Amino acid sequence: MKRGIEVSLAAAEAAKLSRVEVVAAYPITPQTHIVEHLSELVADGEMDAVYVTVESEHSAMSACIGAAASGARTFTSTSAQGLELMHETLFIASALRLPIVMAVANRALSAPLSIWNDHSDVMAARDCGWIQLFCENGQEVVDSIIMAYRIAEDNRVLLPVMVNLDGFLLSHVVEPIDFPSQKEVDKFLPDYKPLFTLHPDRPVTMGAYATPELYTEAKFAQEQAILNSLPVIKEVFKDFTNRFKRKYNVVETYNLENSDTVFVAMGSINENIMTAIDELKKEKMSCGLVKIRLFRPFPFSEIASLLEKKKNIIVIDRAMPGGSMNGPVFNEISAVLRRYDVRGELYNYIVGLGGRDVLPDDFISIYDEVTKSKKDKQKLKANYKVIGVRV
Repeated sequence: MKRGIEVSLAAAEAAKLSRVEVVAAYPITPQTHIVEHLSELVADGEMDAVYVTVESEHSAMSACIGAAASGARTFTSTSAQGLELMHETLFIASALRLPIVMAVANRALSAPLSIWNDHSDVMAARDCGWIQLFCENGQEVVDSIIMAYRIAEDNRVLLPVMVNLDGFLLSHVVEPIDFPSQKEVDKFLPDYKPLFTLHPDRPVTMGAYATPELYTEAKFAQEQAILNSLPVIKEVFKDFTNRFKRKYNVVETYNLENSDTVFVAMGSINENIMTAIDELKKEKMSCGLVKIRLFRPFPFSEIASLLEKKKNIIVIDRAMPGGSMNGPVFNEISAVLRRYDVRGELYNYIVGLGGRDVLPDDFISIYDEVTKSKKDKQKLKANYKVIGVRV
């Protein structure tokens, strides 16, 4: 059934449809509406779950770890400093192989204080061992949360999943969203049957002390698990597509086939890039877009096959490099080109920090700069460029 609804509330409804049993969360802008709505659903008896109020995001993730380890389907959400306060426990959740699902309303990190959107929070947590999905619109948020549980709880995976939605740009926008029925979700998402749980009648140890003789092997096994989750993620996407008739792939494209110049980006900003591409088409100029839906595990070969034979590859980052030569998404794409011997020219643009608007005209200007301007071409290829910065 299609409903006009704020995306944050829709995310909470998706958790309800997934029959979440435990919610532990702490409010922080711009994700607060998600957990507020979940608390209402639980309090009104519309959701059969335990809602745990905690004193911080660190405690929220700690409570989720305990709940998931005891065999409960568990959900939380956070943003910005909240995600970073969880940072220690994010690694624990992944290493213990706990299928927690967390929505992250992406927001800029302080300082200076900003409540607006960019990807600096999730990029600071990109290597914590969680599967990470990025959403372009509200429908994708709902569908991704439901799919996240199917992925996380698969015995071939057993890893936590982070569903990223741009703060305010998505979280507070009202969109028409097609909600599947509870019966349909129940058919797609079976009851969680954990392999191992904490229970006083069947004592087990989780997260035991590891000496140097064991630690490397444990981390290697964890890394293999997240890499080996890719076929399962594709399998779940395919099954969801077949059942609900909404197509999902780990990487998606727009106007790519006959375009020598392509953008690579993640999140809601893709819609502005597509608008720019449509405007360029009116002027008889061709440009494509590669949309990364799955960021961890990074779909190297899938992206390589799409970028092969492309002349100009424009990578859009929404976080500062922090002292590196280029942004975090650019570094991943650069690794793809090296590993698979893709020969396109790489360009890195950093946009939309702290919620600054990035309009279709900005992407048209980037396209023109890369394809038409001969001046400073070498400089563009050698380093990133921040759009709209006043120096």
